[in-house]
Amino acid sequence: MAKKKGTNSVTFVILLLLIFGLAGFGVTNFGGATRNVATVGNVDVGVNDYARAVDAQIRQFETQMGQRLTFQQAQAFGLDRAALGRLITEAALANEAQEIGLSVGDENVSQEIQNAPAFRDVSGEFSREVYEMSLERTGVNADDFEAQIRSDIAEGILRRAVAGGLQVPDIYAEVLFAHARETRDVTWARLTASDLSEPLAAPSDADLAAYHEANSDAFMRPETKVIEYAWLSPDMLAENVEVSEDQIRALYDGNIDEYVQPERRLVERLVFSSDAQATDAKTRLDAGQVTFDDLVAERGLELSDIDMGDVTSADLGTASDAVFALTEPGVVGPLASDLGPALFRMNGVLAAQETTYEDARADLRIEAASDRARRIIQDSITQVEDLLAGGADMALLAERTDMETGSIDWNVDALDGIAAYAAFRRAAAAARPGDFAEVIEFDDGSIAALTVKEVQPAALRPLDEVMLDVAQAWTVQQTQTALEKDAEVLAEQIRQGSDIAELELNLETGADLGRDAFVEGTPPDFIETVFQLDAGDVAVLSADGDAWIIRLDTIVEPDQNTEEAQASKAAFSAQVSAEIAVALSGAYTRALTDQAGVELNQAAMNAVNTQLQ
Repeated sequence: MAKKKGTNSVTFVILLLLIFGLAGFGVTNFGGATRNVATVGNVDVGVNDYARAVDAQIRQFETQMGQRLTFQQAQAFGLDRAALGRLITEAALANEAQEIGLSVGDENVSQEIQNAPAFRDVSGEFSREVYEMSLERTGVNADDFEAQIRSDIAEGILRRAVAGGLQVPDIYAEVLFAHARETRDVTWARLTASDLSEPLAAPSDADLAAYHEANSDAFMRPETKVIEYAWLSPDMLAENVEVSEDQIRALYDGNIDEYVQPERRLVERLVFSSDAQATDAKTRLDAGQVTFDDLVAERGLELSDIDMGDVTSADLGTASDAVFALTEPGVVGPLASDLGPALFRMNGVLAAQETTYEDARADLRIEAASDRARRIIQDSITQVEDLLAGGADMALLAERTDMETGSIDWNVDALDGIAAYAAFRRAAAAARPGDFAEVIEFDDGSIAALTVKEVQPAALRPLDEVMLDVAQAWTVQQTQTALEKDAEVLAEQIRQGSDIAELELNLETGADLGRDAFVEGTPPDFIETVFQLDAGDVAVLSADGDAWIIRLDTIVEPDQNTEEAQASKAAFSAQVSAEIAVALSGAYTRALTDQAGVELNQAAMNAVNTQLQ
């Protein structure tokens, strides 16, 4: 007899949470002639089970994401298909349990139900009344629910039989632990152009031409757009903008703190909890028993915690007179502060400074004019937009407004002039010939518009245009090739028994280098190469015009018997065992599904999905 397959529960508690969670959500019985959305072998997946599983999947996703989902969004994320997939997997397990005659007795089912916290009363004991009321509230009858429990227990037995008790062999963890924790001691020497055994000959024109052709990718001009633009910046208007004396004076008065600064002191304040503590600290300081920094450390503080910066007399309150009486660095106190008795260390004197209005006027006039120019430009944006909407080109914009025209061969390497503006670069990158020009606003108040007249495809730059770059690259390559040969000669001498210390090389050493180590001044494949060598091996590497001779001195195996090693291997074994169990279980259920065969009722699924929306 076929059984109706239920939720995606692995444990009884999850099953209960799913059923009770749906009680208030509005998932009801899906009536009609069609009762199943799928059949796996002899086991049916009912429409109600599918509805509950989809809703549970959506709720779990909402909890993780912290936001509500519409059913259409849930379908876009594939949540309905994920729920159906789990139901089919569980149906395949239930079908296999039937095929092999695996079931559990009433006593096991009863024990699972009685142990469930959801069916206990206020005294903590199983309550038949609570059990029946809970099932009634969720619209599930006792026979179906208990059949579901029986089926889930049988499925659990199957899962554990397939994937339970897996354990990674000790040797597996030990080998990988040794691989991960092994370190190496290395000696190396870097050879540069100054170490060449013979000077490098200057390249001929033929050498450079051949290199230019063979390495054309390095000398390509990127796709370039020939752009015409119209541009208006505050600086273009500032000289002709009229600014009144009152405006300049108001700007000066509004920023008077920048122009008139009283005498200041660089001060640190160390606060104590009582006068007695502060007095004792000052006595010890005066006696030379401690330094001020020692006192700061005793308070559990850093110098940054007590730094007041540069302060005026008004900033120090009642401590002002004593601190400002110091003309040389020193410590005064204890003195009262708003945080309690304190010692004050004065570290420097900043003399009073005053920039008169007359001295600041020229700069203030430029600033005021630039502010006015920015407002004028903002007010002109509507006019520019109207002109562009009417089909104006860049020349007409310059004729009808204060904008100035220009052109640029723009590509990703262009950063000068108007291309220094990030907003212009973004607009230029997006623009294509024939696009409608729009106003571009810059952070400094400037505006611009542009049109693309031509797009020049990427092309190899002529040799005469990149001659210096080609010559430099050729020299680096030739130097590296020559150094590789010299390094191989020296490396072979070491392999034949020569002492590396007697070869007049600038030697460097590294000890306990792990696989994740980074050694400054070495090529990118340095560590990888080191861990491919056996003790005593010598290798040659090269990069960026230099060469390296590397000798592996020692391979240091990790101690497998420390507490930390044992704990790491145990945790690793547990993780790998769990991963293998999941993979094995997945392979097993996929095989059962293929063996049993799956029949889907798309019409039934569509009907459920429609009611869930």
